[in-house]
Amino acid sequence: MNCLFCKIISGDIPSIKIYEDEGIVAFADIKPEAPVHILVVPKKHIASLAEAAPEDEALLGKLLAATADIAREKQLDKGYRTVINSGDEGGQTVDHLHLHLIGGRAMHWPPG
Repeated sequence: MNCLFCKIISGDIPSIKIYEDEGIVAFADIKPEAPVHILVVPKKHIASLAEAAPEDEALLGKLLAATADIAREKQLDKGYRTVINSGDEGGQTVDHLHLHLIGGRAMHWPPG
């Protein structure tokens, strides 16, 4: 598979890992939009949220729970933003489901 995030997950491409368990890995974004910008990624290749299947429900819940744990560990007590881009028009640039955890500064609305 020629997926950038699958190569990061397997260790073929280096990353700054923040978190890892049996189903999820989190690493620093290489183009951070804030002081804290972490990508939280399922190890299972799912192209986008739109491609998630009913059997992925527990994994999706764990993805959110891991993100909350990372936010606490990073002391984002004043708040943070979570973003899932899906598809070209949604701004998804890597075809592997991932959640952006962005914090450490005030966020504005609308985001883009």
